[in-house]
Amino acid sequence: MRGRGAARGGRGGRTPSAPWSRLKPVELDPLESMGLPSKGDNRLLDSKTQERYYTKIVERYMTFCSDAGERDELLRRFASLDLSSKKETASSKPTGNTSRDASQHAPPRPSMAAPATVPNNTKGLSDVLSALRKLREGIVASKRMDDFAIQTYLFCIRLSVLVKHPESYHPAILHLLRRIQPFHSMTTVEMSEVVGYLVLDTACRRNDLGEAFALRHRYRLKDTKVDGVLDALAHDNYVEFNRLKRRVDGHRAKLLEYAEEGMRKHVLKCFGRTYLSVDLEFLETCTGSPWARLTTENGVGWELEGGKVIIRRVKAR
Repeated sequence: MRGRGAARGGRGGRTPSAPWSRLKPVELDPLESMGLPSKGDNRLLDSKTQERYYTKIVERYMTFCSDAGERDELLRRFASLDLSSKKETASSKPTGNTSRDASQHAPPRPSMAAPATVPNNTKGLSDVLSALRKLREGIVASKRMDDFAIQTYLFCIRLSVLVKHPESYHPAILHLLRRIQPFHSMTTVEMSEVVGYLVLDTACRRNDLGEAFALRHRYRLKDTKVDGVLDALAHDNYVEFNRLKRRVDGHRAKLLEYAEEGMRKHVLKCFGRTYLSVDLEFLETCTGSPWARLTTENGVGWELEGGKVIIRRVKAR
């Protein structure tokens, strides 16, 4: 009997008090520990696991906001994780001396930022976006349609809009409206919010005004600010568009940014065709941009003389 106990206990009849391995246990990030259901990880198909995972996502997001401190720093970090490409390639940069040439170039299409380009101080936010994708896949795969599913999708949509990541918010909006809403209704306020995002995204990012008006009619959206934006876009009224951009909330303002550059270029084209000269203050007010930005980013080659901008000079005969 004693021999058997010694054999079980280990060499010399003594049981080791600690593991033999000297390697430290790996500390897994709770958000990264889960895999994508589409890749074979089925843990997020369980409703309780989904809810616990969502709680961890929200905690990580709140930590990110707390670490940022002041509001301006938080907005700066959101902007630094802006996943839309705002830079033009060398072939698309304006080469002429007037805004007429610059207006011929369409705004660049948004693209996903490479992981290596994500700033260190926004890694927490990028982890949240990645985790939300996993959770959304789990909700879709488990065919969950309840208040929790709506809450998760609303959180994902709002956050993705703020960082201008249409690859996340656009399919989430469509799934919420087409799959979940018919079986488990959102509140009137939530419905108006989501439809408003879809209409503005269609008009500003996708540049499809006809579809935007159709969506507004289909979902019976009644929102004076959305109506005003559509009217401003239809009439190329950048002054009204810029005024509305200052009045809407931060989420809608982010969606309006997609159309801002194209609207500004149209205004510059109108100035180039209409005026010989214009006051600098008036030009900056109408375009919503300072002179330095107009010359560096919009390719304006007009001459500045004091407080007056010379668009073109009349040639003496």
